[in-house]
Amino acid sequence: MTTEPGAFEFRDYQCFTFERRNRVLTATINRPEAMNAVNARLHEEFSRLFTDLAMDPDSDVVVLTGAGRAFCAGGDINWMQEHIDVPGEFERTGLEAKRIVFSQLDLEKPLICRLNGHATGLGATIALMCDIIIASDKAKIGDPHVSVGLVAGDGGAVIWPQLIGFARAKEFLLTGDLLTAPEAVQIGLINRAVAPERLDDEVYALADRLAGGATKAIRWTKTATNIALKQLAHSMMDACIGYESMSNLTEDHREAVAAFREKRKPAFTGR
Repeated sequence: MTTEPGAFEFRDYQCFTFERRNRVLTATINRPEAMNAVNARLHEEFSRLFTDLAMDPDSDVVVLTGAGRAFCAGGDINWMQEHIDVPGEFERTGLEAKRIVFSQLDLEKPLICRLNGHATGLGATIALMCDIIIASDKAKIGDPHVSVGLVAGDGGAVIWPQLIGFARAKEFLLTGDLLTAPEAVQIGLINRAVAPERLDDEVYALADRLAGGATKAIRWTKTATNIALKQLAHSMMDACIGYESMSNLTEDHREAVAAFREKRKPAFTGR
């Protein structure tokens, strides 16, 4: 691969790196020291990433992955504390959250998730909003928003039921339990789980195949397939973000963040 920017440059990104392989562009979440957890900077960059990917004239297929051991470990706990301390900051976060979901679903280029490691919370949502998810069989995926006293409002409530049905989706969203990648394949949540040493071969064989296909037919087939999902997302995201914003103000969320930082089990009171 090469890091040459080509005709289009991805400017002002601190939390992503970009590599090109012919007409395939790989975008890598690059906070490996924090297991690629989402802080304010990464969240803002995600809110414009998919729009910039759409505008890049030198790629026909995008691979999204994470640096290091994880794909994306959800929200950074220090960022959660900032929202507790200054609740008004959640207004900007909510606007960005909608942009992330809407722009990801608007991206016409095929988007392959190279799930190199664990994906939780927002990380799981972004992975599952990709078109095809190929995972290391050592990875786990789940949406543990409720485990930190938050509503799964960043898109998890939108995408999980569409992939595995309402009964299964509610079990995992209401418990926050994680699935192994092979379990996720078995229930139809993701496409494939392969040995880590085979991950690149599987991902880039598919990416190269799509890049060598009929570009417009592939893009517009994806666009047509996404219509119902885009309609659903636009009908739900305002309420989802509103409920998550309210849960940010609860005592249970405050307790969960404190417990995480103190390395103890939270004592929820329902308030």
